[in-house]
Amino acid sequence: MGAGVIQKTGDSGRRRRGRGRSRPMAEINVTPFVDVMLVLLIIFMVAAPLMTVGVPVELPKTAANALPGEEEEPLSVTVTADGVVMIQTTEVPRGELVNRLRAIAAERDSTRVYLRADGVVPYSDVMQVMGALNRGGFANIGLVTDAGGPDMNDQDG
Repeated sequence: MGAGVIQKTGDSGRRRRGRGRSRPMAEINVTPFVDVMLVLLIIFMVAAPLMTVGVPVELPKTAANALPGEEEEPLSVTVTADGVVMIQTTEVPRGELVNRLRAIAAERDSTRVYLRADGVVPYSDVMQVMGALNRGGFANIGLVTDAGGPDMNDQDG
């Protein structure tokens, strides 16, 4: 694979004993190496985001600090393990969620709402409820989690 140009030693005008001695060129052609490395870099740049899809995460526990309190009672929306959506302590059918949230948003000064979801609820269900909260007029959504989760600076693993 690695071929070099053969150069003859000596001057063309002088005659040497025996046959003309040749030696391989000592320079390495790095162009094919750079081409291969650039192709590999592009492949890894495209493939790296796809490898993070299957990472298992457990969202309900965290070491995050609590959000500061407000003057009015905070609105809380809960998604239970069964998939039931509740505003405060009242069960709400998913079809009526946006209309009820719009009525509540019209009466409140704050657009903050706390979303609580059981750890076994699929991520897509939580995102659907968050979309309903946004359509209902609540742009400031706080996700409620249990304290005592793993600290990201913990050296134990």
